[in-house]
Amino acid sequence: MRIAFLTAPEGVEQVELTEPWKAVSDSGGTPVLVSTEPGRIQAFDHLDKADTFPVDEVVADTTAASFDGLVLPGGVANPDALRMDAGAVSFVRDFFGRGLPVAAICHAPWTLVEADVVSGRVLTSWPSLRTDIRNAGGTWVDEEVRLCDHGPNLLITSRKPDDLPAFGEALVNAFSREPA
Repeated sequence: MRIAFLTAPEGVEQVELTEPWKAVSDSGGTPVLVSTEPGRIQAFDHLDKADTFPVDEVVADTTAASFDGLVLPGGVANPDALRMDAGAVSFVRDFFGRGLPVAAICHAPWTLVEADVVSGRVLTSWPSLRTDIRNAGGTWVDEEVRLCDHGPNLLITSRKPDDLPAFGEALVNAFSREPA
């Protein structure tokens, strides 16, 4: 199980990257850090700089076909930067086109809105995204973790860092399923 973790060069909420990463790794999967630029990404603990992490692959040089699933960590700046990058948006859209599972937490659904993959889906997020999700044709719910099996792929969403245990369990279960 090879799972892409897509982040911008800076602004990802560190715990929303490291906890799902650990869940994938602990389940025998291979997490792969994909970013829009090579080098290292800068993670944050809310508004404070935290650790840096090495980029494994650049979004322009890879495709969804080389992965079994996608995790979109949050942080306010991370998805805001990703949704402005055409390559990152296309990369996300490709996972949906291939019917691969996608997991997004906190502010990460902003990237899903930009990729135009929210319509007809039920998902959760940080509450401030509620209107954006509704305007994109999705249904927003206030739940710890939401699984939406709409179309060929499964979308797993959570609201915030407090939801990480349930989010990690749900995404590992989804990524371990046999493709339809």
